[in-house]
Amino acid sequence: QVQLVESGGGLVHTGGSLRLSCAVSVSISSLDGMAYYRQAPGMRLELITSIASSGTTYYHDSVKGRFTMSRDSSTNTVYLQMNSLKPEDTAVYYCTADNGISLERGRGTQVTVSS
Repeated sequence: QVQLVESGGGLVHTGGSLRLSCAVSVSISSLDGMAYYRQAPGMRLELITSIASSGTTYYHDSVKGRFTMSRDSSTNTVYLQMNSLKPEDTAVYYCTADNGISLERGRGTQVTVSS
């Protein structure tokens, strides 16, 4: 079973930046893909970015040009750099891992953007 631990969330003003980290318990090179989802209060879970084992990335239109997902295979860590944050980015952010059998998810980290 893959274990994921997110960190890096917090409170930031509009226009600010945060970098989320996701520590993965297995070699990320062995995974089919990694992704970040977010869930705002009263809203459903939303896929915002993903990276496949091939390196192919996906970004939701709402974060294109502002968020960048990257991975460090040497430390088995995935990062989400978030710039130009907006109040509508406020949500709990979850890191997920696709091991080809199941989709594992961390406990999440809260990101709050004040106006």
